Amino acid sequence: MTVQPTQGGAHAVAGGRLWAGGVATAVVSALIALVGILLARGIFDVPVLAPEGEGTWGDADTPKYALYCALAALLATGLLHLLLISTPRPLQFFSWIIGLAAVAGAVAPFVANGSTGSKVATGLINLAVGIAIGTLLSGSARAAMRDRRTAR
Repeated sequence: MTVQPTQGGAHAVAGGRLWAGGVATAVVSALIALVGILLARGIFDVPVLAPEGEGTWGDADTPKYALYCALAALLATGLLHLLLISTPRPLQFFSWIIGLAAVAGAVAPFVANGSTGSKVATGLINLAVGIAIGTLLSGSARAAMRDRRTAR
């Protein structure tokens, strides 16, 4: 499906291609969260998202956190699609939004209770997920945009 942008836009968007990239980004985001938790808990012995007694995989919060990371990627895909069809310089706006969201995600653990190690690990995982979402979806958007002259 090709969606034509609002008047003055220079590109058409291949929605299916963009959303395929979004789903792939969601999988990568969830895996980054899982790998980050495994590294923090299993190698560095930092209790991320669960008390120390829960082991390397943690508790029920571990898959929930991975799911939230995947959902964040899908929400970002929806935002990106909206920006692509409605705004000038959509990738610039998207980069700013995702960049600020990634910084907020990295800083957020420091306002909660917990050990410093847990806060640092969670902040780094959040930052890695944000960077992955931003870079992977920006690349997907470039691949999904076609010059209007070639889309006809």
